[in-house]
Amino acid sequence: MIIIALLIGAAYVVVNSFVPEAHRRRFNAVFVAGAGAAYLSGGGLGIWEFAFTAAATYVAYRGLESWTFIGIGWLMHTAWDVVHHLRGEPIVPFAEHSSLGCAICDPVIAIWCFTGGRPVLGMLRNRLARS
Repeated sequence: MIIIALLIGAAYVVVNSFVPEAHRRRFNAVFVAGAGAAYLSGGGLGIWEFAFTAAATYVAYRGLESWTFIGIGWLMHTAWDVVHHLRGEPIVPFAEHSSLGCAICDPVIAIWCFTGGRPVLGMLRNRLARS
């Protein structure tokens, strides 16, 4: 499960390399906002689900202009995933360890965001060309 979660995070980063740079940051801000609301329908933590969603929405809004805030949003979601995993309230109700998998996947995306959300395919091509 750990390897699959890491691969999902890496796949997210690679797929985002195909999003044009002019739209990539804003797309990711919207995506992290959606992740921030992912637990809302389950209501496993009651009113705290609304408080988290409000905080995540603010961070995602700031992410429209800042990769750092998008990374913070993914780390916030990681923490919320851990809380849900420990309480036995998974993000996907029929997949018992889905919150744990999400908590492993999200930091991979956050690290990429903290580096500026650059297209990894271009970086790989440049490294191979130098070799």
